[in-house]
Amino acid sequence: MNFWKLMITLFLSFMLFSFQPASAIMPPSKTTILVFGDSLSAAYGIPVEKGWVQLLQEKLGENFQVANASISGETTSGGLSRLLASVSAIKPHYLLLELGANDGLQGKPIKEIQANLEQMIKLATQESVKVILIGIHLPPNYGASYIEQFDQVYKALAEQYKLPFVPFLLEGVATDFNLMQADGLHPTAEAQPKILEHLWPTLEPVLVDVIKR
Repeated sequence: MNFWKLMITLFLSFMLFSFQPASAIMPPSKTTILVFGDSLSAAYGIPVEKGWVQLLQEKLGENFQVANASISGETTSGGLSRLLASVSAIKPHYLLLELGANDGLQGKPIKEIQANLEQMIKLATQESVKVILIGIHLPPNYGASYIEQFDQVYKALAEQYKLPFVPFLLEGVATDFNLMQADGLHPTAEAQPKILEHLWPTLEPVLVDVIKR
């Protein structure tokens, strides 16, 4: 009789363990960050492993997975057309949204740029992805009025949706000719650590709980 009681106890214990939620018996998955930008995030003209996105992965370590879906030449309309597929495939916790530079350089309508960025923010938010918005400044030859309106797009969206916000990705880099490639638009490999250093004060508070694991 004691034998059968023992067997039943072992059987029930096995069944109870077998039907525990996966989260209870498996280690937590990595926190995933999706970087969604243009050539400034795609390591244009330099080795990919030297780019600020790869440096971010190295800085964050094994608790994080940084996926880079940035494409050189990308615009806000192009980004909007592929964001849902990227989010569905990668399933990120955070989205670093760095788009708009090519729109501005092409002189596209401000309302169009803002609408596309806003749609991407809404789409990510609906998928429970936290957005960090990264802006860019245009060269002075685009005129004061257009530049002011362009800058205001990012400020307005960050304020409206209460987003962590970096106004200018290339702060401290764009005006240093030694840190820019010959085209005057893209940063060198030597500039990449400075870009990450500039981003970090905005990223760290957002990621602090995960970093401390």
